[in-house]
Amino acid sequence: MSDTVQQVKDRLSIVEVVGGYVKLERAGQNMRARCPFHNERSPSFMVSPERGSYHCFGCGVGGDIFTFVQAIEGLDFKGALKVLADRAGVPIEFGNWRSDKSEDEQRDRLFALMEAAALWYTTQLSPEARAYLTGRGMTEETITAFRIGWAGSGWDDLARHLREKKFSDKEMIDAGLAKKNERGGVTDKFRNRIMFPLADSAGRIIAFSGRIFGADASPEAPKYLNSPETALFHKSRVLYGFDKAKIPMRKLNCAVLVEGQVDLVMSHQAGWGNTVAVSGTAFTEEHAALIKRMTENLVIALDADEAGIKAAGRAARAALQMGLQVKVAQLPTGSDPADIILKMGPEMWRAAIRGAKDIVTFLLDVLHEKLPQQDRFRRGVETIVLPFVQDVQSPIAREQYVREIAERLGVSPDAVLGSLQKIPQAPPPAPATAEHVARKESSRIGQLIGILLWQESLSKPHIDTSALRAELEDMRESNTVLAGISPSERERFVFEAERVFGSERSPVEDVQVMLATVRRDSLSAELVATTEALRRAEAAGEQAEAERLLEHSRVLTTRIAKLLETR
Repeated sequence: MSDTVQQVKDRLSIVEVVGGYVKLERAGQNMRARCPFHNERSPSFMVSPERGSYHCFGCGVGGDIFTFVQAIEGLDFKGALKVLADRAGVPIEFGNWRSDKSEDEQRDRLFALMEAAALWYTTQLSPEARAYLTGRGMTEETITAFRIGWAGSGWDDLARHLREKKFSDKEMIDAGLAKKNERGGVTDKFRNRIMFPLADSAGRIIAFSGRIFGADASPEAPKYLNSPETALFHKSRVLYGFDKAKIPMRKLNCAVLVEGQVDLVMSHQAGWGNTVAVSGTAFTEEHAALIKRMTENLVIALDADEAGIKAAGRAARAALQMGLQVKVAQLPTGSDPADIILKMGPEMWRAAIRGAKDIVTFLLDVLHEKLPQQDRFRRGVETIVLPFVQDVQSPIAREQYVREIAERLGVSPDAVLGSLQKIPQAPPPAPATAEHVARKESSRIGQLIGILLWQESLSKPHIDTSALRAELEDMRESNTVLAGISPSERERFVFEAERVFGSERSPVEDVQVMLATVRRDSLSAELVATTEALRRAEAAGEQAEAERLLEHSRVLTTRIAKLLETR
């Protein structure tokens, strides 16, 4: 395991990995960007090519290529290792490695169980189910690529297969593939359904979505049945097809959102590999955050019925609140993406995506069509459109929308702004918590600590780090910080020192000046305390103590004067 990790680090630089998700720009010896983990206008996310690490001064996150991929793609360490090893062309060799945490071992078992289930479902795909899929326009290559399978009418066919693979009933229940029955055994959760596996961003199967199909299917059963929430699957954080769409999203700088599994599969087959879909839940801010890590542009292409339009509106608001630029593809009434591709051809689907309208323009057009009377149109704009404008994060884009609405209504932009200001603004997403150093990071002592840690991280430091560390350890305040500093705090200190002092010249002179200033400030504080004690001793008539304090004051004054002379 350790060899695999090191090989990946040797082949992939931090700049190459992080730069695949965010736009980096040069900042002295480092690179910087706007943080992908919280909303910010000014870049405070720093990347060090030399140390292979990153740190955000806004939210406090930091680490290496593995922690970055874990955070940005919502994976555990093994998932991040798989993503990076595949990218680096390094074969993963776990050997006899075992996690020290039983929880991690249980997750590994669940991943293995889900993979075994996915393989079994694909082998069970019946001729009737295959005919249905090809009738919807899917090719054999697409069916294989998306690993579409079939759950038959048997009550425990999958359970018996998984037991043969040495998985327990409890593990099947924990994975959401079985449920207890009254006889004390388990029953398969999915029966008479075409099975679409859902994967995490590393491509590991974590859940299933089953579409009802077959002569034995109950007419009262729901059309789609999705896996319940499990240790692997959290539906508000997972988008169907994301594992296949993430690279096309970055390449095309756009994501397309559809509603159903068949819609997604057909969109990918039609050439739009940047398509994702929600599965078993509404589109959430967490989904929007997932997309934003790949692109800031989203095209919503949900069904063209009343329910689809309402769902598009909810999705658009969640996306706008996360800072995405949102457009809506206007589909023919009564059609979904899969129908368009099958009946009208991929070119019609391509035209719908490319002709997508900005969300505000789309809403204005729909309202104008349904509410041609000016008074009703105005009320519709105030109650329906303006909340979307309020969600827009860009002040420039918001102003453009205000002008467009004013032109449509025949009023002044100030009138629109007046109505807009009455609409409560959605609270911004909470930034990630971070370990902030409450001590004097911005003080000279904090800067000296940063310089020390920065220089100690270099193969050839420019200063005598041993001498500086000894000096700082003699200072009670700095020694307390040094003794309890955490890895994330260390990165924060190092990046800040590197940013401020990482110029072409050596920081030796800066260190000497700051040390002299810190010594002077310390002596000055001691002099103030001594003077106050002297005043109290004289008032109390303690002559011997007063003489001792007076002499100490003279010594302190002399030392301060010498330090001032050497500035």
